[in-house]
Amino acid sequence: MMDSTQTQSTSLQRLQNVEKRIVRVLELAGGVMDELANPAGPRKELLNNHCGEFMQLIKDIQVTLREEIKSACEYRPFEKCDYSARLSNELCCKKLECVIDQLDAMKQTIEQYKGEQ
Repeated sequence: MMDSTQTQSTSLQRLQNVEKRIVRVLELAGGVMDELANPAGPRKELLNNHCGEFMQLIKDIQVTLREEIKSACEYRPFEKCDYSARLSNELCCKKLECVIDQLDAMKQTIEQYKGEQ
């Protein structure tokens, strides 16, 4: 089992690979633009190869980023999400209201008992 340092390192490596793929995607897009601007006309085979590689890299980037986002959500709760704290606080308030109601009822019972004696 990997410890958190190894997990972070592996995650960082995957994100660095995504960064490299993004750079390659931009290079491919630039190459396609250059080829389309070629005065002799674009070479179909080159465009097909560049576009194919471009699409595959985009798919790889999406898959890797989805996995990284999913793993980040599994290991760390959303930092700015206070839903759990608010829910817990609300439940505590309701419990306190119930306890206060019961104490009031006990107080009335005690006062009635003392009044009868």
